[in-house]
Amino acid sequence: MLIKSFDPRENHILKELPQAELEALIPHLELISLSQAEVLYEINEKIEFIYFPVNALASLQCSLEDGSTVEIEMVGKEGFLDVSVILSKNVAFSQAVVSHAGYAYKMSVKVLKELLARSGGRRGGMLKALMLEYAQTFLVHVSQISVCNCRHTLEQRLSRWLLLTFERLDSTDLSITHETIGYLLGVRRESITELARKFQLNGIINYRRGHMELKNKLLLEHKACECYKTIQQGLFVGKKESKKVA
Repeated sequence: MLIKSFDPRENHILKELPQAELEALIPHLELISLSQAEVLYEINEKIEFIYFPVNALASLQCSLEDGSTVEIEMVGKEGFLDVSVILSKNVAFSQAVVSHAGYAYKMSVKVLKELLARSGGRRGGMLKALMLEYAQTFLVHVSQISVCNCRHTLEQRLSRWLLLTFERLDSTDLSITHETIGYLLGVRRESITELARKFQLNGIINYRRGHMELKNKLLLEHKACECYKTIQQGLFVGKKESKKVA
């Protein structure tokens, strides 16, 4: 399979590294292709590799005994998988599934730990600081999503989810089915279809089976709850160039 070429700095954590530190890290990074629905790790599984997405998106999910599943957070180019590694526990606390195919840089956890252990040297300091900053932001987002799922309407939650997904992908096009969105939000497909039809009639999106196009971001923002802004403001490490949609 032909692997495309991506600058590691397309991942926002790697982007913030000083040039010398990035160059020292590059020999340990492997660019890989991630397929949709690919499971990167299961809950309670020992983590052997971390991933820095460049244009892929992963869904972190928790399941109940009845088989129902809810997404607790997404990870794209703004971060890395999995924050457990930087918090000194190499065990996954959720299942990580690729929700949007693309590419990521893969790195051995063992090598990462060796680099970070050199906390007084030039190779470890900034990377460790950025990963810890992201881990803190990640935990805030998980808490916010938990509150959102309990207190806000499905229309607000769907709007928040769509906005953050479009922004993480830096795109106005999304390839996903209503069934998959319902699965991630823990609701029936029919509920998503009903809202998607409403959004289309209001000129917010265009959709056909397996594909959704954002037409009016501002209107979608009006539909979302305050959780969208809370999460969006802390989404990227460093400064994020916003992409305006009419």
